[in-house]
Amino acid sequence: MAFADPARNIEVLELSPGMKVIDVGAGSGFYALLAARKVGESGTVYAVDIQEGMLSRLKSEAARQRIHTIQTITADLEAEGSLPLSDASTDAAIISNTLFLIEKKDTAVEETMRVLKPKSKILVIDWKDSYGGIGPPPSDVITTSKAIALFAKHGARLLQEFDAGDHHYGLLFQKT
Repeated sequence: MAFADPARNIEVLELSPGMKVIDVGAGSGFYALLAARKVGESGTVYAVDIQEGMLSRLKSEAARQRIHTIQTITADLEAEGSLPLSDASTDAAIISNTLFLIEKKDTAVEETMRVLKPKSKILVIDWKDSYGGIGPPPSDVITTSKAIALFAKHGARLLQEFDAGDHHYGLLFQKT
């Protein structure tokens, strides 16, 4: 197993052409770029991050790869109503290496759930542990049980738990 394998991890979402996907905490855009290839020219990937610099780099990389279906959104998901997307307007969500960074987790998950259509899938990848400084501080690690409880509280049921890499867990939810 590798550190993490985004290409393998994203397969559980079963993305198809024409879908609209939100990548919450898109960062450098590994998942956004992969998702854009899956949803094709008829789909859209909304790459959301609080750091404009990361989104600027993602735009440049998408242009270099000739991917034109990624829309970047600068937003603070800890603020209610921060996403400029309509209710029930997206087909899937990706939240990778982001949960541990968010202080107001309930607000961020609720805002993500708001823009998802019923029965949409949510891919959550996060750190299993701190690993002596490789990952987040021990106090910031979100265990799988805490992540499952958090999403259940906001209307998602666990479909699958999987190994997402040597240091990460993967969870696949469905909005109920």
